[in-house]
Amino acid sequence: MSDLLDLALHAHGGLQRWREAETIHATGSLGGVLWSQVGQDGILAAADMSVDVQRQRLVFERFTGPELRGVFTPERVAVERRDGDVVAERTAPREALVGHDPDTPWDRLDVLYFAGYAMWNYLTAPYLLTRPGVVVEEAEPWREAGADWRRLRARFPHGMATHCAEQVFYYDQSGLLRRHDYAPDVLGGTPAAHFAEKHVQASGLVFPTHRYIVPAQSDGHALPEPRLITIDLDEISVV
Repeated sequence: MSDLLDLALHAHGGLQRWREAETIHATGSLGGVLWSQVGQDGILAAADMSVDVQRQRLVFERFTGPELRGVFTPERVAVERRDGDVVAERTAPREALVGHDPDTPWDRLDVLYFAGYAMWNYLTAPYLLTRPGVVVEEAEPWREAGADWRRLRARFPHGMATHCAEQVFYYDQSGLLRRHDYAPDVLGGTPAAHFAEKHVQASGLVFPTHRYIVPAQSDGHALPEPRLITIDLDEISVV
């Protein structure tokens, strides 16, 4: 591992604590203009999610209905009743989004796949950078709003549900995540800059509780508007 990844892991709770963690539970709200662009405004305005730390699986409770839950895995997404009865499901959910752009209407299974893999990635970072097949290297530093941030360039293996093969993570001098750049394949590869703020500690791990995603220019500089997605978490626990 690079020394920057070591620093980031230490700042976010330490590799050993991440290895011990089984489930992250978080509640909050996902907003922004993207959801209305795809015809699903407000679908995650009240988000209650449980994340399996050691494998790619996430469950949204009360997903599109008080008695329903949405279950994400890379190979399958499903809306289920509390008793496990399947209301709707889709295998190979990423393939269903091929050819979409930010204005293509989504159904709730599209939302479940996108939000499921995205929140799994966000809530398990930087631990996800230690997963088998992920390759990281330190890139040139970056200056943002008067601060100097170190950057990790990561390449993700085929078969891992994530935004795109190559992404960049920005860390401040203490090792806390401040920005994350990617160009989501399922949104036509449009570059985005994801900012992370208001870090809190929960059961020994550290998480940003306020995030927002805006378009990024070809030179890497972020645009102030529109806020494509906002993520505000009001409760996080780890077991």
